[in-house]
Amino acid sequence: MNKKLLAVAVAGALAAPGLALAQSSVTISGVFKISFDQVRISSPGAARAGQNTSEYRLADDSSRIIFNVTEDLGGGLAAIAQLDVRAPLDTGGAGGVFAANGNTWVGLRSKSLGSLTLGRNDLHYFGRESNLTVRSTLKADSISLLAFMQDGTAIAGATRTQNTVRYVTPNFSGFSAVVAYSTNPLAAAEAEMGLSTTTTATSGNAQRKGHAWNIAPVYEARNWTIGWSHWDAKPDGGGATLGPSTADQKADRFFGSYRWGGFHVGLAWDRSKLIASSNGLPIAEVTGAVTVTSGTTLGNRTAWSIPIEYKWGNHSVMGHWTKARDDKATTTQDGAKMFAIGYAYDLSKRTSLSLAYLRITNDVGAQYNPFTTGGALGTAASAVNAGEDPRIVAATMRHAF
Repeated sequence: MNKKLLAVAVAGALAAPGLALAQSSVTISGVFKISFDQVRISSPGAARAGQNTSEYRLADDSSRIIFNVTEDLGGGLAAIAQLDVRAPLDTGGAGGVFAANGNTWVGLRSKSLGSLTLGRNDLHYFGRESNLTVRSTLKADSISLLAFMQDGTAIAGATRTQNTVRYVTPNFSGFSAVVAYSTNPLAAAEAEMGLSTTTTATSGNAQRKGHAWNIAPVYEARNWTIGWSHWDAKPDGGGATLGPSTADQKADRFFGSYRWGGFHVGLAWDRSKLIASSNGLPIAEVTGAVTVTSGTTLGNRTAWSIPIEYKWGNHSVMGHWTKARDDKATTTQDGAKMFAIGYAYDLSKRTSLSLAYLRITNDVGAQYNPFTTGGALGTAASAVNAGEDPRIVAATMRHAF
């Protein structure tokens, strides 16, 4: 059954007397994607005390079912909505309940003015010009280094940003831009990634009310793309300890790529900073008893990635080399290098099989993990400690509909 017929069937099943659902166009799409992983963690300094260093794992790779709704309002204006339900194939989700924690929003779209949506959206963290993880495991993504600090803090949550008002300009001969604002950007994202959170600020307490801005212009020509994304976030609240919920974030990502024939080569460069919360309260560093004051730079890391791809017929070979430099705000060696390569074969336009290998080499003070390891899509027991080096071989099956 194709998408349109399925949408008609669903609309018919949901319709009731007086319900005007038939006036809207409903499209159902999505991806089912799962990987069989072999994970190894090496400890150059010392063996893991009482912990395993390898495991086999069946891991969902962000499978989803997406409902898109459009209603023509006339005059080039349309009402739009999207429900992005993440559907984990390995466990079925917590209690067997799927969650609408993908890109989910409602808004308006104008042919001449662009679109305005309110809800939950991908912002900032994903611009890296790599196609490796479209068919292969998410754990091989260069985001593993580009979207994280050396201590594991996720920039822009490394996932969708909640509570967003997002404006996308019309396409002006290849140029477009995203301007987005969040009233409370990081708490839910941190919970999804398995990180600590603080109490959300309200108008009745003395804690700061958070917010975030994202500005991301992109120019795309026939054979090349160039873009920039700026992220500035101040999480809600504050607290007694330093962590992802209490540090302000500032980040810039520059990216571009060039395509000719079946070749695709790109470059991404990222600078991210963590700054002690400017809520006016001194906070203690989570790694010790050192007290820092508001405005102190806690993290200042740059990273870059070179992705490459070659596609011929039903075959694709993709890879990237990514490096995170030592954090300028720390005194230890805490950089990292990542190498990933994958091969994919398209059985059809919708179904593919792939095999990928990735390795992260952490300096003694760094603990970069493969993307999604230890969070909602991974196993916390396989997250690395500082100085450990994870390796993964993953066989992935993907079906898009």
